[in-house]
Amino acid sequence: MTLLTRDAQEKVVKLLVDSGLVDAGLVKEAQGEVEKTKQPILAYLASKNITNDDTIAHATAVVMGVQYVDLKNVLLEQEILLNISRDVAERSMVVPLGELNGQLVVAMLDVANVQATDYLSTLTQRPIKAVMASEEGIRAVLKQYKGDFSSVHQAAEEANTEVKQKQLSGDIKTITQDSPISKALTNILDYAVKSKASDIHIEPLEEALVIRCRIDGVLRQVMELPKSIEATLVTRIKILANLKIDEHRVPQDGQFTVMVADKEVDLRIATSPVVWGEQVVIRLLDKSGTTMDIEKMGMTGRALRTVLTGISKPNGMILTSGPTGSGKSTTLYALIKKIKDEKINIVTLEDPVEYKMDGVNQIQVNVDAGLTFASGLRSILRQDPDVVMVGEIRDAETANLAVQAALTGHLVFSTLHTNSAAGILPRLLDMGIEPFLIASTLNTVIGQRLVRRIGEKRETYQTSSIETDELNAVLGGLLPKTQAEVAMVSEDLGYPGLPVGNQSAYTLVRGIEDKDTPGGYAGRAGLYEAIDVDDEIQKLIVSRATASEIMKVAKAKGAVTMRQDGMLKALSGITTMSEVDRVASDLA
Repeated sequence: MTLLTRDAQEKVVKLLVDSGLVDAGLVKEAQGEVEKTKQPILAYLASKNITNDDTIAHATAVVMGVQYVDLKNVLLEQEILLNISRDVAERSMVVPLGELNGQLVVAMLDVANVQATDYLSTLTQRPIKAVMASEEGIRAVLKQYKGDFSSVHQAAEEANTEVKQKQLSGDIKTITQDSPISKALTNILDYAVKSKASDIHIEPLEEALVIRCRIDGVLRQVMELPKSIEATLVTRIKILANLKIDEHRVPQDGQFTVMVADKEVDLRIATSPVVWGEQVVIRLLDKSGTTMDIEKMGMTGRALRTVLTGISKPNGMILTSGPTGSGKSTTLYALIKKIKDEKINIVTLEDPVEYKMDGVNQIQVNVDAGLTFASGLRSILRQDPDVVMVGEIRDAETANLAVQAALTGHLVFSTLHTNSAAGILPRLLDMGIEPFLIASTLNTVIGQRLVRRIGEKRETYQTSSIETDELNAVLGGLLPKTQAEVAMVSEDLGYPGLPVGNQSAYTLVRGIEDKDTPGGYAGRAGLYEAIDVDDEIQKLIVSRATASEIMKVAKAKGAVTMRQDGMLKALSGITTMSEVDRVASDLA
């Protein structure tokens, strides 16, 4: 907020009252309070929600005779933003808006600050025209900074010399924050975090180094760097992850934590030798960006009720399945959060511990030290647990121990790599678990995939004949048959306002693409299917039924498949049919 004299503040308050933007009675009460506290009247009005920062900023601009701009919904090109570095912009609360008549137009909180304007003019070597914006508007623009890679080419030249000197002196670990390569890496990480990427791929080609980011499950190339930067960039990452910097022949794994954009982000590092050098894949685990709320993740209706019933039992197994990166571990964390209580002892065995939870005893697998899933599970069972979570069942020994834990009165959570919920059951049989043991220990099996959510900017359209036929074929037996059934069926399935089924066309939603929503998508949601292992399903397991036979019976008993869940999400405006087909085309 602009630093105004008391007289100027009174003029702003008068303008707000005269314009009908604030209540005169409330202002009179506020004036009595600020006389006692000596707090500025405008700050007091905002703190008590009598008005807001935007309204105050606009009125202040009118009183001062300067232009006001509302920046909350403005998108700026990166070329414009880079007129002022992100560090300076954040420190001074000022953002560049473009050029007008040879002047650089900037939006500021404190347009009366002549020293700040002079500093910007000296910094940019250009005359400055200042306009006024609210703090919320300026922060909205600051979030659009994606990273300044102008230092990367300089880093390619300077870092090579620096690394050679450090290697000769035996002081390689002093290549730290101030080196050009460190700044380049920080910019790459910053870009990935601001873009909400889950992975960064650093891939060497014959004559270049390509950086790709996996955003909402899809890889996109974000930059191409000079080949000369490869060795120093990989070395810097290895130093941070405590890996062997002189080992280039075998894959290595490590991890470290960084603060990026005021967030603590855990990084898991995997290096691997490839034809043109050494590839690095960085998995980003942003602790602040995960809800750990199973409903917000997309589980609803019948699947949610089935899972909540399964986790309410005192013992047995709850298993989740899906491909790598489908959110299985996050689902387990969300379920653990549901049942967490001071009355029970929850112990987890993970590789690695992705999210730290208070009140849960989490153990990190360490194969080098002999702590595997199997040996760790044996140890856990001597720690008087009520609930056990095993990050993944990878082999027959771990599967047997998990089953024994469930048989002896523990509630066991774990994951398996199978294509569907029903596929878990034959998979356990393949691991040598006796069918009667599987039948007597399993409570619930869950299958899941992740689809991209439609962004806020969207438009409606009518389905084509192919899309309509697909919706009718997949959801024909689930959707309401008459308008009178809509409310009841929608509540049962967990998707409000579902249309009547078997129509000649449906109204769907798709996203409008812009810089912040590639393809019209922003964020992800889960597709879920859950099977309650009741008496009938138990009999099928004992008779060694196939996954398709088990799923057929489960559907007859009301289970919603992942593909059906995806189509319901498309009808509800959460995702698109094309996205469901992308991730679940192999499912019935």
